Amino acid sequence: MATVSFVDETTAGDRSEAWHLEIFEERLTLREVIRRRVFQEVAEYHARQPEVFHGLVQPGDTERTLNGWRLPKHRRVDAEEQFSRAVEAFGRNGFVVLVDDRQIEDLDSEIELRNGTEISFLKLVPLVGG
Repeated sequence: MATVSFVDETTAGDRSEAWHLEIFEERLTLREVIRRRVFQEVAEYHARQPEVFHGLVQPGDTERTLNGWRLPKHRRVDAEEQFSRAVEAFGRNGFVVLVDDRQIEDLDSEIELRNGTEISFLKLVPLVGG
């Protein structure tokens, strides 16, 4: 079992505090790592029911806030839909994934996981006027 750290970063230099997830397998595809991350975010949202959803990608019908997305009224977030949005965002270069500072470019690439592995999700911020 490995405790893996997840960090969100932006090209503007913002970096979130790391959060951790225990993963029992030694190797997973990037696709499966993203799935587990998204499902964990949705599960935590449903357990705590905060006003703002913090996650890798924006749920539908939400308003962007400083640190996440506000749902117009509390409702369930669909984990499968969030996962599909995340895969689509990765495919259109909405974010890149770095595993211990090594970029993973293919969703089907296998990643070796061990205690202390850091997985960074670098969200690409569009250039103003670009």
